[in-house]
Amino acid sequence: MPGEIKRSVCPYDCPDTCGLLVEVVGDRAVKVSGDPEHPYTRSMLCPKMLHYEETVHSPLRLTTPLIRTGAKGTDSFRPISWKDAIAEIAGRWQGIIEKSGAEAILPYSYAGTMGLVQRNSGHPFFHRLGASRLARTICSPAKDAGWQAVMGETAAPHPDTVAKSDLVILWGINAAATSIHFLHGVREAKKNGAKVWLIDTYETPTAAAADRTFLVRPGSDGALALGLMHVLVRDGLVDQDFINDHVQGFAELKEQVIAAYPPEEASRLTGLPVEVIEQMAKEYGAAAAPFIRLGSGLSRYGNGAMTVRTIACLPALTGAYGINSGGCFPGTSTGPAFAMKEVIREDFMAHPTRIVNMNRLGHSLNDMNDPPVMGLYVYHSNPAAVTPDQNAVLRGLAREDLFTVVHERFMTDTARYADIILPATSSLEHSDLYRSYGTYCVQRAKAVIPAVGESKSNWEVFGLLAEAMGFNEPFFRQSADELIDHLLAIPTPMRAGIDMEALAAGKAVELSIPAGPTSSFRTPSGKIEILNPREHHPLPCYLPPHGEKDPFPFRLMTAPTLFALNASFYEQEELRRRQGGMSLQMNPADAQKLGLMDGERVIAWNGLGEVAFILRVTPKVPSGVVVAEGVWWLAYAPGSRSVNALTSQRLTDEGNGSTFYDNRVDVRRDLSGKIV
Repeated sequence: MPGEIKRSVCPYDCPDTCGLLVEVVGDRAVKVSGDPEHPYTRSMLCPKMLHYEETVHSPLRLTTPLIRTGAKGTDSFRPISWKDAIAEIAGRWQGIIEKSGAEAILPYSYAGTMGLVQRNSGHPFFHRLGASRLARTICSPAKDAGWQAVMGETAAPHPDTVAKSDLVILWGINAAATSIHFLHGVREAKKNGAKVWLIDTYETPTAAAADRTFLVRPGSDGALALGLMHVLVRDGLVDQDFINDHVQGFAELKEQVIAAYPPEEASRLTGLPVEVIEQMAKEYGAAAAPFIRLGSGLSRYGNGAMTVRTIACLPALTGAYGINSGGCFPGTSTGPAFAMKEVIREDFMAHPTRIVNMNRLGHSLNDMNDPPVMGLYVYHSNPAAVTPDQNAVLRGLAREDLFTVVHERFMTDTARYADIILPATSSLEHSDLYRSYGTYCVQRAKAVIPAVGESKSNWEVFGLLAEAMGFNEPFFRQSADELIDHLLAIPTPMRAGIDMEALAAGKAVELSIPAGPTSSFRTPSGKIEILNPREHHPLPCYLPPHGEKDPFPFRLMTAPTLFALNASFYEQEELRRRQGGMSLQMNPADAQKLGLMDGERVIAWNGLGEVAFILRVTPKVPSGVVVAEGVWWLAYAPGSRSVNALTSQRLTDEGNGSTFYDNRVDVRRDLSGKIV
């Protein structure tokens, strides 16, 4: 018998934030499909979410609180009650505070859920506690910094405007894995005669959507942009009227920067032939409405912010920022749609506490700072898998004097190092409010099934912890829905005129979005700031990535996969099967030189560690580059480590972001069959 259909939202870290239709029979979700009424995602789901019900009702779900009984890093736990778990946590934290102060307690979370309430529900609690604060910069803060240096708070166009572009450039984005709905507009543009380019470091699945693919050396995208600018200026392919009216610093750019990057220099840095760079520039300059869709991966290098900043200057030279279907799309900024200060509650801090960068968790757990980190609370994240320098992170998590609590749905790599594990709800089991960073849609979702087992949401758990710690603020006693109601009662310009009844009914609605080409830019000068005197480098330039100084021969790309999202979805056996195991992709010429064969087990190694992979030999990867897609759970890895044992804790040039793509390795045959 058919079940009841209820609306929900995909909670994962993806720019599209899909609308879901969930078929419910009894207390179970039996089928998940896309919502055809969603104005952007239009009923299409990615392979990861097609069987989300298998994640929600997985036999691997944690359904009761657990306490450790054996060594850290093992599967040695026994069930306890929620009452005892909360009492144990509160008691241990009170002891830490008495001995070392509240800053010895560190929260660790990121984007396991993107819902505004559940994702941020720990902030007010830890502010009130006086704990250390976490700099949540693991994704793309360098991208934001680079964009803002040129465009300030200028809003991105509606993503669907790409459909009327005549030249679409997918720059550093594997949209087939990370933004599949954007490809709808790309296909429409192709039907209308547009050319589509992909610029990346290897031939990703997105290449199937492109007319041409240009492969550059990792970390050299900024050099390509500078080379293109040189040709545009040299050949008079710029829009001088637009520049005169809307651009600050073109003369300085022309004199100091563009002259230094002729196509020959750009070719040396990127690996693209001079004639290819020349042709790319001429076609870009001739396009009526060139549209750049900018990915985040190219910002995860030591030069990431400068790379984004340089690319963002390109449409300014041709006037594409003044064309409705042209310009550059880095993502949408929908934060102003809601008064998030009402959720985060920084006013609960008695005084500002120290900030710990999440990318340097390994350093923070092992170097005994003042005070040392003695308590770690992990929620909607799996730092043992996703954080750089995995060996350092695992050494820190293994400390017997570190009291670790993990709120999770599954026995992840991090959960195995916990002292207390708390079972978490899925997005179908709690209320939340969602906005997007790839569209202008917002959506409200309520629980469509009861909590599985004894699972509790982030919001519920922090309410219990607040009570146990003696926090008397009424804020901690309200429900998630009451907080959502409060947020929706506060008007903001971005929500002006939206259909509140549709939003209340669980439908996706679009925020107020910029209409037509931009004539006034939200920067301090009111112009596109190619010259930005507030920056360390006032003009864009080429900065080498960190990896240029590393002594190992292969550039390592830690890339996304079609069948997982960071370390999420590895509970689904079919998705693991479709990935074909934890593999390392290598060019045939490199494999032949090393005497390696497709399908054999190899070791990738550098100064941080070594990791076992299954080798996949493919011409889609350029010589000198190796690619590892996905962030595998150690339970399913060929050896005892996964890819982030090879990535460093170094940070980006601005934004203090991760540098996952800016590492080098060597590769050898695995003769031992065992990794230590």
